Amino acid sequence: MNKTIYVDSILVNAEWKTQQVMIVEDGTISDIVDAAKFDTGSETTANSKHLASMVNFDERIEGTVIPGYVDTQVNGGGGVMFNHAPTLESLNIIADAHAQFGTTSLFPTLITDDFATISSAADAISQAIRLNHPSIMGVHFEGPHLSVAKKGVHKAAHIRTMSDEELAVYTRKDIGQVIVTVAPENVSPEVIHTLVNENVIVALGHSNAPYEVVQQALDAGATGFTHLFNAMSPLTSREPGMVGAALLSDAICGLIVDHQHLHEKSAELACKVKGEEGIMLVTDAMAHVGGREDTIAFFDTEITRTSTRTGEKLTTPDGTLAGSCLDMHSALRHCVNDLGITLKSASVMASTTAARFTRTQNNIGQLIAGAAANFVVLDEQLHLNQVWQHGRNRDNAK
Repeated sequence: MNKTIYVDSILVNAEWKTQQVMIVEDGTISDIVDAAKFDTGSETTANSKHLASMVNFDERIEGTVIPGYVDTQVNGGGGVMFNHAPTLESLNIIADAHAQFGTTSLFPTLITDDFATISSAADAISQAIRLNHPSIMGVHFEGPHLSVAKKGVHKAAHIRTMSDEELAVYTRKDIGQVIVTVAPENVSPEVIHTLVNENVIVALGHSNAPYEVVQQALDAGATGFTHLFNAMSPLTSREPGMVGAALLSDAICGLIVDHQHLHEKSAELACKVKGEEGIMLVTDAMAHVGGREDTIAFFDTEITRTSTRTGEKLTTPDGTLAGSCLDMHSALRHCVNDLGITLKSASVMASTTAARFTRTQNNIGQLIAGAAANFVVLDEQLHLNQVWQHGRNRDNAK
């Protein structure tokens, strides 16, 4: 069934166009055409605005339309942590919590845990993929093959080298696209090469490795960095570290723009060096996003949401930063309002670049023919007015 949607302004293939008609068929964009050229069956040559008032479109959208957000690092949402309850029900809650903030595609993220939890998480993702879940594209295993020195809130007791059983889980073919974050001092170039050959995306993070070791991992096929600057060896005068390797490489870097993980100028620097095609916005979201709880249990401790001068942050009782309560729309607004990045570039970083990183750019992350009709509608103040997923307005679908 076709649906015609008239839009005032839309970002099509990273270019702004005005007065367009999006034609959607079975949740997929079949075409985007200028309203003046839209075939109405009449012989009128009216201009776009006049034609828009004449044609009985299925939907009319006032405001700015950009692609739905793609988040590759989502630990939880709606009061649920994926680690604590690796089930299909949890995935539904997490996805729904983030969809209300414009995230139409995501990668549920399991942080460092035991093998039983890893296996259960993979089974839950498999169920979601089999049911064609509208949001879930695959899974991100962030650990447990990390560096104890840069573990952050990951449990040191679970950090380990990769076993054959774990490798078998990561290379399953029924769990969508798989992302695995590893520390290159804990995972050899040979193992990275094996993962890449099995179509697993390898990202580097939670690492204290020197530049040369990081470069060896990149040469072996790693293509991303998990939350640039955070939990990785820094750039210094005599040792470039993982940060230096990331900034110099062609790999795509995740960036948490919540004003807690990064100084604004550090985030601005990363965006200037890497550009919109080298940075993808991520949330590293915990259960607090879309949930009411300020404090949640976390393994043998707890994580509490507090307010600071620069916004809300999550910490453990000892003050360790523990993920974020950031949503993707807030990340985009921070980029535009606080970093001086254009809306177009912020949108690319929030959607298109992440889709390219995850090799799903043909059907998500951009608004072109053949892509899923996933988009958000913003007003002039960048408020989020509507979220559309596979051609359906989520507000109207409830």
